[in-house]
Amino acid sequence: MSIKLPPVDEARLAAEWEADREVLANLAANGDKAMIPRAVDVSFKGNDKDFDRVLEIASQFGMVELDREEDEDGDLFLFLECEQAVDEASIRALTKKCLQIEILCGVEYDGWGCEARTGAVH
Repeated sequence: MSIKLPPVDEARLAAEWEADREVLANLAANGDKAMIPRAVDVSFKGNDKDFDRVLEIASQFGMVELDREEDEDGDLFLFLECEQAVDEASIRALTKKCLQIEILCGVEYDGWGCEARTGAVH
């Protein structure tokens, strides 16, 4: 089953990109090699019913569920993980996909994160 992804508001995409650039700059400052694939986690705020729909769509893009957590305010978060590089093009594509999932599922995209990969062997 293929899902038609909706267009994303360009202003929202630009705002997310500003935040993404900060994360990428921090990774680079720690010696990250952006082209090395690694586990990248993304999170969404919503409810369990909507999270089931998020999983249905996100799994088509290679994302798997990591966890569901409730914060101190009682808000529910779904954490997903995918394996990918974190160069600019890869992160722009990931963010766009997450914003499309947000639109389709009525959840709130909460961002992404990963550990720096330097290529060094520990």
